[in-house]
Amino acid sequence: MYAIILKGGWVMIPIALCSVVGLAIFLERLWSLRRSKVIPKDFLIEVEDLIRREKIPEAITRCRTDESSMANIILAGIRHFGKRREIVKESIQEVGRKEASVLERYINVIGTIAVISPLLGLLGTVTGMIKAFEVITVRGVGNPGDLAGGISEALITTAAGLIVAIPTYVVYRYLADKADALIMEMEENSLRVADLLKER
Repeated sequence: MYAIILKGGWVMIPIALCSVVGLAIFLERLWSLRRSKVIPKDFLIEVEDLIRREKIPEAITRCRTDESSMANIILAGIRHFGKRREIVKESIQEVGRKEASVLERYINVIGTIAVISPLLGLLGTVTGMIKAFEVITVRGVGNPGDLAGGISEALITTAAGLIVAIPTYVVYRYLADKADALIMEMEENSLRVADLLKER
């Protein structure tokens, strides 16, 4: 395997780097986008119950002790308890936008890796073909073995770029869809809490 990578030339270095960065971001986002970390079900039930019973100080304390994105959003609304619904809703939306950007963090980097990996592979193809033509220029076409180095470099980098790009794009779509679903669910829960606060 190592010998094959060496045959791919210097372009294999950025392709390998892309694969490592993509994998690291995927694992980090997978950990960060857990539902239990973003929208803990037990927390929501407990806080909504506290608001219904008008135990606002307890609800604020509960939000502060929870580190989820949902807790930060609800806390913003509860702090404006007693004010007009528009004010409560605006504060919830403002914090919601910040939390949404936290959920979407680094996902675009994976998308960029999915785009540039095949381009790097194409670059390796071009450099490999340049080497092959240089061999033809110097030695002629008499010995096909002399051309093998440049052609193998071209093919290896093309394959490597696609091997990195295809799963990275799948991961990008998965993470983007998961973040969107969580953001939409946070919005629904936030509006429900805003309505609860209004009723009180």
